[in-house]
Amino acid sequence: MPRAIDIIIDDIIRAEGGYSDNPADSGGKTCWGITEAVARSNGYAGSMAELPKDFARSIYYRLYVVKPKFDRVLLLSNAIASELVDTGVNCGAATACIMLQKALNAFNNGGKLYADLVPDGDCGQKTMDALAAFLRARHSDDGERVLLVAMNCLQGARYIDIASAKPSQEAFCYGWLKN
Repeated sequence: MPRAIDIIIDDIIRAEGGYSDNPADSGGKTCWGITEAVARSNGYAGSMAELPKDFARSIYYRLYVVKPKFDRVLLLSNAIASELVDTGVNCGAATACIMLQKALNAFNNGGKLYADLVPDGDCGQKTMDALAAFLRARHSDDGERVLLVAMNCLQGARYIDIASAKPSQEAFCYGWLKN
């Protein structure tokens, strides 16, 4: 059985699909969800329509798992790590971490479970400690599921804000929320 992170990345690649060049998409040419700019900055020089899946996987792993430290979250919760990686791909890794930090702040019971976090987008030790404390405190109370709901609400609000601010992105909003 593949490692959990491989499953997460494969799920993202499957959801993102193959090559796309939609003129309304601000990301431009993409393949497997990797934009041309990201592919080029990671050393890919070929046609975007022919971007190898393994190259996309390596980008996802480096930029959306290791660099933002979401691999550390995987040690505490596969579901939360999966959500962070997926949200990081779509909104930026720092934004995904900020969503986690804001949700954890809302659930810390006035600082009784753990101290408020500074929503800085760094999934460092304080964030990891807060997540561990939250999961311990809410383990029998379906805490992981509720935290995921809160993170998804923040992500959905971001998508609505994007579509509201830039009407050309309305064409994508339904799909963003559907997945």
